[in-house]
Amino acid sequence: MIKTSAAVGATRSRKAKITALSQTLSALDPAEIEPVVGWLSGEPRQGRIGAGWRTLSSAAAQPAALPSLTVAEVDGLLSDLAATAGPGAVARRGELLHRLLSAATAAEQDFLVRLVGGELRHGALEGVMTDAVAAAAGLPPEAVRRAFMLSGRLPVTAAAALTGGADALSAFRLEVGRPIRPMLAAPGGTPADSVAELGAVQVEYKLDGARIQVHRAGSAVWVYTRTLRDITANVPELVALVRGLECHSVVLDGETLALDDAGRPRSFQESMSRFGSVLDGGRGPAPSAHPRADAALGSEARAAVNRELLLHPFFFDCLHLNGVDLLDEPLERRLTALSEVAGPHRVPALVRPSAEQAAAHLDAALAAGHEGVVVKALDSPYAAGRRGRSWQKIKPEHTLDLVVLGAEWGYGRRTGTLSNLHLGARDPDGGPPVMVGKTFKGLTDKLLHWQTAEFPNYESHRDEHTVYLRPELVVEIELDGAQRSTRYPGGVALRFARVLRYRPDKTPAEADTIDAVRALLPPGP
Repeated sequence: MIKTSAAVGATRSRKAKITALSQTLSALDPAEIEPVVGWLSGEPRQGRIGAGWRTLSSAAAQPAALPSLTVAEVDGLLSDLAATAGPGAVARRGELLHRLLSAATAAEQDFLVRLVGGELRHGALEGVMTDAVAAAAGLPPEAVRRAFMLSGRLPVTAAAALTGGADALSAFRLEVGRPIRPMLAAPGGTPADSVAELGAVQVEYKLDGARIQVHRAGSAVWVYTRTLRDITANVPELVALVRGLECHSVVLDGETLALDDAGRPRSFQESMSRFGSVLDGGRGPAPSAHPRADAALGSEARAAVNRELLLHPFFFDCLHLNGVDLLDEPLERRLTALSEVAGPHRVPALVRPSAEQAAAHLDAALAAGHEGVVVKALDSPYAAGRRGRSWQKIKPEHTLDLVVLGAEWGYGRRTGTLSNLHLGARDPDGGPPVMVGKTFKGLTDKLLHWQTAEFPNYESHRDEHTVYLRPELVVEIELDGAQRSTRYPGGVALRFARVLRYRPDKTPAEADTIDAVRALLPPGP
């Protein structure tokens, strides 16, 4: 497996990566499939262990002369690490890591440190691994992708494909109470362009809220984020609303946000403050504009803020209703079901508008304080986990979701705070993020203090001027475009970049790619 990781990291050929991975997967025992698929995808099946560089450094050990570790032993130790919490957890985690590293060879130590530290980026992202599983199992890639869409867990999907074949994959169904990966929208040009490309469409407001997926079976209700985390306990008003819908089972896709007294959207960070502790490991999101949401509150005060920041749902898709799965039905059919079960809570939308009507709907969305519109083909099925052209988002300004790679210590009035951000775009081939620029613009005093306190939790190393981070934080950047540059490895740099907000609801795998940055380049050589 260590050799496979090295081989995958040494090539940019997608075909070569898939071949190397599929050969390794084919040779695994059934019990080894889930952990190994997780490791080679860059994340243990226990989830992110997230040990910082200080913990990893303190656990350093002399490498073993000969390999002896088994997959089962490593997986067991990682389970122990993930379960370690409470008083004495730091020391206990250090002991477990030291035991693990003491039994590893130098090559194994390098792999394990990068895996546990969240820095194993050798080009085996989900898309590559999914195709490798299909090749190893001798199955069509579409069958594996669909099963992964429905299970939401690639290691589980891989084990089913490699041990049970097509029959095991076909057993995966949409299960009420188990989230599926959300369908995503691709950037569009103008409403007229999207209408011309897609034909019969719905044009709906693009809200500046948090993506939610709600499930109901009888009186049981679950609410999940776009990253499939369960936030049910944090949003009682949404639970009550969904429980009151006239149905016995339903799965809805939508957005939620807090509104002010005039019915206009509050800031994204204010809405996110309602469940930020679930989204980012318990430390809370970046500061909001809401003064009380940033304070250290007791339970009564927090309840008061929650009452003031009531979340309102706006649904735009129905994936299941009263025992009938609708994923493969065209959007128009799903919208009929949505109106039937949650009509008063639908996002504002026009069906089959003209180009002029679509443009007017964009103007109305912006005037109401929202981000823009999404144009959706009425004949499109729900392609969960995919970003295709059948959904197109249209906003008036250029924005990118980028990964924070580091921050430089400020000077002048910013002395003592981490300020100038190093920004990276996702490598679509699965390699490390590609640096595309720096910015200190848009950072309020609250954000500067938050960054200075929070960034050490993600630190990988530092020098005199810069703290370098594991690529886990996603920030939304507004910019005027891009320009060609020899300064950065991707050959492109951001123009007049400024921070809009952090996105604790997004993972680095959802950040924009270097290709998306290059698409902003002006025509020419």
